[in-house]
Amino acid sequence: MSSDDALVWTNWARTATARPRRRAAPRDEADLAAHVARAAADGLRVRAVGAGHSFTPAAVTDGLLLDLDRLSLVERIAREGDAIHVTVGAGIRLHRLNEALAAAGLAMRNLGDIDRQSVAGAISTGTHGTGARLGGLATQVRGVRVVGADGTVREATPTQDPDLFEASRLGLGATGVLSAVTLEVVPAFLLRAQEEPWPLDRVLDGLSAPDDDPAGLVGGNDHVEFYWFPHTRRALTKRNNRLAPDDEASELERLRTGPGAVARARTWLDEELLSNRAFELVNRVAKAVPRATPHLNAVSARALAPRTYVAPSYQVFVTSRRVRFREMEYAVPRDRLVDVLTAVDDWLERSGEHVPFPVEVRFAAPDDVWLSTAHGRPTAYVAVHQYARLSHERYFDAVERIVAEVDGRPHWGKLHGLDAERFRALYPRFDDFLAVRDAVDPGGVFSNPYTDTVLGPPPGREIGR
Repeated sequence: MSSDDALVWTNWARTATARPRRRAAPRDEADLAAHVARAAADGLRVRAVGAGHSFTPAAVTDGLLLDLDRLSLVERIAREGDAIHVTVGAGIRLHRLNEALAAAGLAMRNLGDIDRQSVAGAISTGTHGTGARLGGLATQVRGVRVVGADGTVREATPTQDPDLFEASRLGLGATGVLSAVTLEVVPAFLLRAQEEPWPLDRVLDGLSAPDDDPAGLVGGNDHVEFYWFPHTRRALTKRNNRLAPDDEASELERLRTGPGAVARARTWLDEELLSNRAFELVNRVAKAVPRATPHLNAVSARALAPRTYVAPSYQVFVTSRRVRFREMEYAVPRDRLVDVLTAVDDWLERSGEHVPFPVEVRFAAPDDVWLSTAHGRPTAYVAVHQYARLSHERYFDAVERIVAEVDGRPHWGKLHGLDAERFRALYPRFDDFLAVRDAVDPGGVFSNPYTDTVLGPPPGREIGR
């Protein structure tokens, strides 16, 4: 392997590759600042990489590629009034953060379903979980430290340098390299998880209730999501609800010794065998025999047995994903979700396209984060996937046309075909974000072709540099 080959970086999905001139893994914030300042002085652009779980080329650079894994300390846990804040190095992976918080009797109030990402990468691309009364990870951020092109470290909070704070807590790394993040956390809590296959019509009927209706599927649960299997009328539903503290001890004992213990024991079978090993085989068969896909999906939709169990929140939120895939996810107005799903179903039936991966649907409350996909509106997320060995372009293009009719906003870290002109129409605070980005990085040290496309190039960047 040549020295140039050693510099090559590829993301998890194998959809993006970088061939930077330099790579570095700073040992601390001061070392990070020195690397950034040196690269900028040498005319190199700078991007940081975490787990590489973004499907887009957001981390790609031809200049300096920074690995922040060594910036992974839990720096401080403090109570500020009724709130609990934890400050961590920006490179800490979510699974390590969850473990550290659990050891301190704390937890994130909401998480996505993958915990391999770094904190910086997760918030910068808009990672979210599900819950109609809850926002994504960026809504839990209470402060950031940002390294600028000259190596200066700026601290930003809602009251100190608030515009930089707003642009940096979800900003694709375009305002600088995050070195630390302060999160608002909560006392650790348990979730009761209920996972059941449902007829799709039952799911759609449950979605018709308003989000504030406690009897509805969305309003009646703290966290709800479902997976619809294309070419079928079946879905796997997941409903996760917090236990009251007084109920936690007795519930854990009951599930440990009673019928619930059997459901808990099936975790390995359901998640490791059926959801990963057998699912890989299903997708390989679908690739070899496309016409078998509807039958395979029907089998998959009925293969997972219902189960109920109780566990710490972060263990319930997170699932293991080892089958490699491509993904596109759009945030759509909550009240247009059924229209979107119906249109996707109609297109699949008309087109003859075969899709062995389920469509994932989640929910979020409206928020005020400038570039959040849930900015200003109750939101449903529709994520479409395709097995990595199958072509995804025709399917994704069709779904993108469907969600465009309802002003869908794509996840910043997943595949899409939008540009800055379209984003300006979708985000009321888009130009406010650009004003901050252009002020702190006019020369585009922290830009790359992806950010140039989705945000537009900074005013002082030389085209082609």
